Amino acid sequence: MTKRSFLAAAALAALVLPGTAWADNHGSKDIVDTAVAAGDFKTLAAALQAAGLVDTLKGQGPFTVFAPTDAAFAKIPKADLDALIKDKAKLTKVLTYHVVAGKVLASDVAKLSQAKTVEGQSVKIDSSSGVKVDGASVVKADILCSNGVIHVIDSVILPR
Repeated sequence: MTKRSFLAAAALAALVLPGTAWADNHGSKDIVDTAVAAGDFKTLAAALQAAGLVDTLKGQGPFTVFAPTDAAFAKIPKADLDALIKDKAKLTKVLTYHVVAGKVLASDVAKLSQAKTVEGQSVKIDSSSGVKVDGASVVKADILCSNGVIHVIDSVILPR
């Protein structure tokens, strides 16, 4: 099977997350399976499981997920991350802050100044120098999934 590239925004085309092994057929997998197959989202997968959100993100969607890598989660002090994982309500709030209803491709994200999240608040989007979502840089965009799209970010974003 031929690898497919889904990088739509020219400004993001050269940004590739080193070491990420995206499945050849990632467009046919849902968001959760695509992230798990990539290998760089173990903490995100565990957090989704702890919050009870796996079935939701395996659902019909479409969803746009700003997905922090394991390295992004590693920026959070271990004690704080452990406490977050144990607090289901707070964890759910943080994780749903990373999700926008609908399929928003990079070419659309770059035109926005904000986007309302499933959590209820809006994330700020700045495309003046690359694309940043609440200060987190989008390092890989437009990973198409059967139920939406993933944009990989380099930091965990927190609701206000």
